[in-house]
Amino acid sequence: MEFIGGLILFLVGFATLASIASISTLGLNICWGVTGLFNIGIAGFYAVGAYTSAILTAEPSVPSNPHLGGFELPIPIGWAGAMLASAAIAWVVGKICLRLRADYLAIATIGIAEIIRITFRNWGGLAGGSYGIHRIPRPFEEWGQPWAEIFFLLLVVAVVVVIYLVIERGINSPWGRMMRAIRENELAAAAAGKDVERMRLQAFVYGSALMGLAGALSAHYLKQFLPEDTEPLTATFLIWVMLIAGGSGNNKGAILGAFVVWGLWTMSEFLTDLLSAEWATRAAYIRVFLIGFLLQVVLQFFARGIIPEKPPVIRREEKAEAAKPG
Repeated sequence: MEFIGGLILFLVGFATLASIASISTLGLNICWGVTGLFNIGIAGFYAVGAYTSAILTAEPSVPSNPHLGGFELPIPIGWAGAMLASAAIAWVVGKICLRLRADYLAIATIGIAEIIRITFRNWGGLAGGSYGIHRIPRPFEEWGQPWAEIFFLLLVVAVVVVIYLVIERGINSPWGRMMRAIRENELAAAAAGKDVERMRLQAFVYGSALMGLAGALSAHYLKQFLPEDTEPLTATFLIWVMLIAGGSGNNKGAILGAFVVWGLWTMSEFLTDLLSAEWATRAAYIRVFLIGFLLQVVLQFFARGIIPEKPPVIRREEKAEAAKPG
């Protein structure tokens, strides 16, 4: 029974972290899969969301771990603040960087993300510096194990479902078709009278807000947030692999990719723990190799991802409206 209980807790924890990762993947899908924005700054917005929610909801700091905040506000306010802070920074970044294209935009966003990460790491009075922020409250924690874990998972799943339904409705609306038109040919979209710059900024802000929410959920689940949690390997590279492997432009693929890649990442940790001490220091590189190998296999057999993008659904009333004479 003890083994079964431990296995259940492990599976619940795995599903929780994979669901949180899928929120970041859905946010990236808005940026890249739908609009074609090469956003490599995921770790920065993830960190902004996590630290914002932690500052708003955590207990007051102690001398050994000073940080801004300790306002002990309700957790939903922390999550809303995380999304607003990430969206606000994304708006500023977007105003500056979205005129760049392709690889230039990628360089700009990853540079800004690193500035954000390094600021949080070194500014001790803001977010605890290298010690991070601890004593972050978690919903349902007073219910005890395993119910606290299970109900937090259900809450995260509910959030994912709501986000999925909202994005699906947006993608299959005229807004989504406009975003795809911008992705495929910006000049043609602009010639058709679309405000390309404004629409690109919208997608960038929406996607970044979801990345911030994912950071906030992660901080509350772990009850602490450290600078190591924003390493580009896990907070940016893995999210990109999840989206590409699952199917860029398809929300179902984004969620499936998050679970598949996080499953491999988790299992690779078990495998590397079995290695000898001589190989233990190389374990991180072996895990990266496995993820890269998975991506190559997926792209060889599924060039557009496991669940490729499908054409948008055009509702009957929209067809009738389009068929009306000039």
